[in-house]
Amino acid sequence: MDPVQRIPANQAVPFDDVNIAASDTPLQDAITALAGEHAAGIRDHLDPIGELAGSAEAREHWHLANENPPVHHPVDRFGRRIDEISFHPSWHWLMERGVGFGLTAEPWTSDHPAAHLRRAAGFYTWGQAEQGHMCPITMTYAVVPALRADAQLAQQWTPGLSSRTYDFGLRAPQEKAGLLAGMGMTEKQGGSDLRVNSTIAKSTNVPGEYRLTGHKWFTSAAMNDVFLVLAQTDAGSTCFVVPRVLPDGTRNPITIVRLKDKLGNKSNASSELEFDDTWAVRLGEEGRGIRTIIDMVSATRMDCILGSASIMRKAFAEAAWHARHRSAFGARLIDQPAMVGVLADLAIESEAGMLAGLRLAAAVDRPDDEHEQGLRRIGLALEKYWVCKRTPMMVGEALECLGGNGYAEESGMPLLFRESPLNSIWEGSGNVNALDVLRALSRESGTLEAWRDEVGTVRGQDARLDAAVDEVLRRLADPADAEASARWIASRMAAILQGSLLIRYSTPAVADAFCASRLGGEWAGTFGTMPSGLALREIVDRAQPAV
Repeated sequence: MDPVQRIPANQAVPFDDVNIAASDTPLQDAITALAGEHAAGIRDHLDPIGELAGSAEAREHWHLANENPPVHHPVDRFGRRIDEISFHPSWHWLMERGVGFGLTAEPWTSDHPAAHLRRAAGFYTWGQAEQGHMCPITMTYAVVPALRADAQLAQQWTPGLSSRTYDFGLRAPQEKAGLLAGMGMTEKQGGSDLRVNSTIAKSTNVPGEYRLTGHKWFTSAAMNDVFLVLAQTDAGSTCFVVPRVLPDGTRNPITIVRLKDKLGNKSNASSELEFDDTWAVRLGEEGRGIRTIIDMVSATRMDCILGSASIMRKAFAEAAWHARHRSAFGARLIDQPAMVGVLADLAIESEAGMLAGLRLAAAVDRPDDEHEQGLRRIGLALEKYWVCKRTPMMVGEALECLGGNGYAEESGMPLLFRESPLNSIWEGSGNVNALDVLRALSRESGTLEAWRDEVGTVRGQDARLDAAVDEVLRRLADPADAEASARWIASRMAAILQGSLLIRYSTPAVADAFCASRLGGEWAGTFGTMPSGLALREIVDRAQPAV
């Protein structure tokens, strides 16, 4: 008998063995719009990623990696300090494929003209398989632009970081076929206020080499091969390159105090580290550490946007799939007006986040374009704030579409829900990013102009968007209450940017619904409350997995 026929009556068939890239029409449309002549090649690159990410095998590894979290081994059987972390085989399965798809630092060494856009589309797609392991993948991607502050260090580390080989274990870096990177910034007493870090760096007799003493409160993926760390010198906060294993094969003295017991992200080994005479090499100038590491933070923020968009797409796809196969009160859920309204709202939120992330990734491919770099600077802060903050409520609504089935762990929706707040916290929580928007607008020339020019490309095409732009510019012209209004400014500017992108690159139905609800005020604040007269069924049909 066909296994599908054994599904109990009125239960959805499993949402497995679906190519989640090929069946994602909004993603395919975005690639067409943003990649131009390179779109076909990017689709070919995405096809095997989407096929594997949507497989029953990937779903099993998603659950197993989170049901069997990493384990810290402080000492070996002889009592010698080793500070190693062991992972379930499913973690290694996920990592091997994520690295193998070129989602780490490969774009920085590629001559492909849309390398970062291609990688972003792959990151968004593969992230739907499991989010925890994307953290070390993100940090490995993000470390390269910061390493370029020192040409010799960049030359030393970049080849291993851009490798497509996953080579787990603590060994001398030069002996490994592939390397992974991490970062250590926050401390107990300061959190996001990096200026009060207390880790001390003392210079040795060798130029550029230091010894670190101190702690780091949150350092994910402590089994990675190299970390960028902030520590204090006489000149102030300075950035350092800290390997786990030294070139001679001996362990760098780094103590893992404990692994964090977190709300979600269980598969990923977030830890507290202690440095005690730990060897390090200075990266960039003394006293300029925050400025040096900010290039890494910018890249990780982009992945926060893409990761949240990935979670939203996974949540929407599961909800739409369930509604397509489940009936109640005499009709399929997906045919009932109230459900259509909810799913259309979720689809709009998902597509807007995805499109914003891919648009900012495309800007990375144009490093010499002044507008693109200005847009990237302001856009990352805006969309990191907005997309990541929208994700938990969106995922909660998608979970509710499955009813009690969605509240059960086996559905995977609780995993998504617990994961959904993380990206809003990582790399600066809401207030930090909202205030960063103000900082960029006031201190970095060209950022406001870049935003205004980008959203101005659709001036006159939607009166609601035009009015929203004018309102923001009026508020920015009076900086008296700017800090108190930081969240309003960030929210509004981010939504306007998304609306302009949807007008340019999506369908009229999606753009109209977004502008009516997010910009025009015709929305009651919860999903499924958009005004009447919109093409909601068209939006749902386009966004649901096309199989």
